[in-house]
Amino acid sequence: MAKLYFYYASMNAGKSTTLLQADFNYRERGMATMLWTAGADDREGAGRISSRIGLSAPAHMFDGDTDMFDAIAARADEGPLACVLVDEAQFLARAQVLDLARVCDELGIPVLCYGLRTDFRGELFAGSAALLGLADALVELKAVCECGAKATMNLRIDAEGHAVSEGAQMAIGGNERYVALCRKHFMARLRS
Repeated sequence: MAKLYFYYASMNAGKSTTLLQADFNYRERGMATMLWTAGADDREGAGRISSRIGLSAPAHMFDGDTDMFDAIAARADEGPLACVLVDEAQFLARAQVLDLARVCDELGIPVLCYGLRTDFRGELFAGSAALLGLADALVELKAVCECGAKATMNLRIDAEGHAVSEGAQMAIGGNERYVALCRKHFMARLRS
């Protein structure tokens, strides 16, 4: 039985690197994969999955209107598809997570999703919430806080390094950046 996996972590835990390694392992054995990433993330060019250590690969792009099931089924009709890998899975809509579950259940293709669990306010993303509820396997990837503890939170900071606690859930690029922290230091920085 094909499974739906959710690999989640804070920022800078190596989610994209892990995805690209999994893709390489399949392809090295002659197995076809299908990669997806959020269309809103064009930091390294539209339709690319890139890691901080310099790995990258082309990918199909999804937005809120993408019918994941139909697109993957059409690709599977062209020939065997061993695996589907989705980066930035937190940006999936609930309906798309349901589509990915159907890919596993009806097409027999495993789907590996990689993304953030929570946003800069500590709130679940819609895609992450759906994956936490529907995935067959949940795997937490580890990142490290500045104190050495496991980082589980994503703090958004402005150009001066001050914590940002309001704004749009999705903010890619611009003057703000993110820092992975443990909950204790996340909460302390929000209060300061």
